[in-house]
Amino acid sequence: MASGTDANSSGNFSGIGASASGPGTQSRILILDFGAQYSQLIARRVRESEVYCELVPADISLERIQQFAPTGVILSGGPSSVLDDDAPDMDLGVLELGVPVLGICYGLQLLVQKLGGKIESADDREYGRAMLRVEKADDPLFAGMPADKEQVVWMSHGDRVLALPDDMHVIATSGGSPFAAVRSERGPFWGVQFHPEVVHTEQGTKLLKNFVHGICGCESSWTMSSFVDNTVDAIRTQVGTGHAICGLSGGVDSSVAATLVHRAIGDQLTCIFVDHGMMRKNEREEVEALFAEALGIKLITIDASERFLSALRGVSEPEKKRKIIGNLFIEVFDEEAARISEALVSKGETVNFLVQGTLYPDVIESVSVKGKSVTIKTHHNVGGLPDDMKLDLVEPLRELFKDEVRAVGTELGLPDRAIGRHPFPGPGLAIRIMGEITPERLAPLREADAIMVEEIRAADLYDEIWQALVVFLPIQSVGVMGDDRTYENVVAVRCVSSTDAMTADFSHIPYDVLGKISNRIINEVSGINRVVYDISSKPPATIEWE
Repeated sequence: MASGTDANSSGNFSGIGASASGPGTQSRILILDFGAQYSQLIARRVRESEVYCELVPADISLERIQQFAPTGVILSGGPSSVLDDDAPDMDLGVLELGVPVLGICYGLQLLVQKLGGKIESADDREYGRAMLRVEKADDPLFAGMPADKEQVVWMSHGDRVLALPDDMHVIATSGGSPFAAVRSERGPFWGVQFHPEVVHTEQGTKLLKNFVHGICGCESSWTMSSFVDNTVDAIRTQVGTGHAICGLSGGVDSSVAATLVHRAIGDQLTCIFVDHGMMRKNEREEVEALFAEALGIKLITIDASERFLSALRGVSEPEKKRKIIGNLFIEVFDEEAARISEALVSKGETVNFLVQGTLYPDVIESVSVKGKSVTIKTHHNVGGLPDDMKLDLVEPLRELFKDEVRAVGTELGLPDRAIGRHPFPGPGLAIRIMGEITPERLAPLREADAIMVEEIRAADLYDEIWQALVVFLPIQSVGVMGDDRTYENVVAVRCVSSTDAMTADFSHIPYDVLGKISNRIINEVSGINRVVYDISSKPPATIEWE
């Protein structure tokens, strides 16, 4: 099923995992989100330092903040100006919790304003790389950093500090920011004008670790080993003697979720794999071999390929195709879930739970400061949740970022090939075909895709690439193959590299590898006579390219 859901209404910041690993963890950082595009990166960096944290809207109530009992608080950046009447704000009680606070960019300016300083609108926005000069090398925020040379930081702000409160002083400057880093004597409060969470800031990770460990005193207690143990116990408590079903796609999220739940409740879990006919080559066989045979997970495969292709006949509009696939997926899944339920009822048992591969970014987006996401994004998922669903959700991964999910997969013993797999959206090859989806287009695309994956693996490039795909274009090209003139199809190869999946650039594949991919596709795949390589830095506008 889909990975995205709305946040739960139980009052927890997260879900089942939070009750196991979140509130049960003594060291924890709370990040108040003021809407910055980098907010999730702050959480990732804190998690990477093995400290549990949660990212919540900045206007969350003080009562809920106190319930969370943070060891420290980070105020994120944001696109707004603190000078605006409707600027995002926070409860002043945050500064009375008695815990260290770090303001980043907008967070710095709000902190300065709250403590009595002045902010002004700058004539020129400062954006991009800047050189930071540490003025107070003995400050714990800069512990272990070279004090005798400038370091690169990343700036992104329109407003600037005009005057600091009387009890706040400068600890670092830059060419465009005389208040690049500050510290307050009124409380354990720090602020930085730059973004330590982005990779462009040289010592950013070190600075955040200094705040989390050195200043807040957090222990390195957030590990995937402890997460697995705690979450398994929590799932057992939640499910009890009931039964759960899981829509298994073979992707990383659903694979790890299913394996984790199976470790907790064994045969009380039944997984359903819906083959909609638009899978990659041998994908169905690989999923069945891993989960049913190797891991012993109860797996039911439904071959609904003809049903999906029939429903898609004559449809070319991208979003319409996605919605047809999503709605039909739910329909097929529900039909099989009903059969499973009927079989259990005959034995005096029932299906009570649905396992979802919800990740923490989905939870964050559902309560974003920019507005609640009330719809599941069709470009990421096969289908959403039915409105009349009567099953309770088991969401064992809803505290985790993608890299943490992969780490959990390793902890559970899943093979590298399963947890290192490139992202592949639920609609599968359907969104790799521009125009109508037909068996005549799926067959060559599937073969071309398999060749591409095979060659980048052979060249040891697979793990360096974040996502690789082949797209079937709705054009034909005249070519000469041997002594014959051909008029056949064109495909595009696109390989994308990304550090955090928030920004991406085309992968710089060696020409000899591209040449081998192209030659093999043209020579081995009937119906294709030209291969192009997409080198755009941003995904093209058409949604079909994903």
